[in-house]
Amino acid sequence: MPSTPRMEPQASAAVDTQRVEPTPERLLQLGMGFWASRTLLSAVELDMFTRLASGPLDAAQMAGALGLHPRGALDFFDALVALNVLQREGGMYANTPDAELFLDKSKPSYVGGLLEMAATRLYPFWGSLTEALRTGQPQNEAKAGGNPFDAIYRDEQTLRGFLKAMSGVSLGAAKAMAQKFPWKDYGTFIDIGAAQGGLPVQIALAHPHLTGGGFDLPIVGPVFDEYVRSYGLQDRLTFYPGDFFKDPCPTADVLVMGHILHDWDLGQKRKLLAKCHAALPPGGCLIVYDAVIDDERRQNAFGLLMSLNMLIETPGGFDYTGAQCREWMSEAGFTQVRVESLTGPDSMVIGIR
Repeated sequence: MPSTPRMEPQASAAVDTQRVEPTPERLLQLGMGFWASRTLLSAVELDMFTRLASGPLDAAQMAGALGLHPRGALDFFDALVALNVLQREGGMYANTPDAELFLDKSKPSYVGGLLEMAATRLYPFWGSLTEALRTGQPQNEAKAGGNPFDAIYRDEQTLRGFLKAMSGVSLGAAKAMAQKFPWKDYGTFIDIGAAQGGLPVQIALAHPHLTGGGFDLPIVGPVFDEYVRSYGLQDRLTFYPGDFFKDPCPTADVLVMGHILHDWDLGQKRKLLAKCHAALPPGGCLIVYDAVIDDERRQNAFGLLMSLNMLIETPGGFDYTGAQCREWMSEAGFTQVRVESLTGPDSMVIGIR
């Protein structure tokens, strides 16, 4: 008896082969992501990348140079190879190109200041995220109350580490802003909350016709001046001491406020924008930049996580969307307000007085 073709089971099998069953891999990698993070942070804390910038080392040499116990050293080094921040050839370890450029302390491109702060401050504080979500209260040095910046600015070493971290997180945005904003139309600028001076230095290096400086608490002045002198820009960049909640903002053609607005609650955000508007001449410009969240709140994961970091670090700070910032700046009196991307998760919001 002739056999009958079995068409339906074959069609069903074809459908089955196209079905992709969910796996837990992505969720496990995300949940255990702190393993990789802590490994990189420890390498930065140990100053590994600066040591390797002088030349490759084998495992024994590197363990000796870093003062590591032999039990975990080889796994530590090879984990960094697997994470693509070290490379290994013939048993010799060396930096990858990006680690060589950005994690060697001797280079001006060093961004490890932020990672140093993450290693020593943020990592343990983020262990209390669940408590922060339940209470709405910061989980850092000021957990018992008070201004979190007081704890940072009280100790010179902690302050210098924090200011260096701010330079690290701002460097890419500063270089992009130097290229994307029409600086040729202006003559002076001041960075409000300038920290070490990373942004003023990058703008001044790219545009020799500009003069300006940075406005920050008086205790920051010596660090700013030292950093500016290291680039030979002391004749063009000046430090302006003050408290932007208590004192008027200095005036210039352009005011810049980067990674500042997200530290404060909505009322304080509006107050700062109003003070900048009052300090600018007619036709002057304010540039606000942060890890501005996309308006749909779906894409900029770094900006959303940074907002959680503000929950950890501040009593009322939060990150915001471009639409929110445009609204606040318009309320303050700015016109022609627009959002432009910089680099990575950072964008700038520009308004004209």
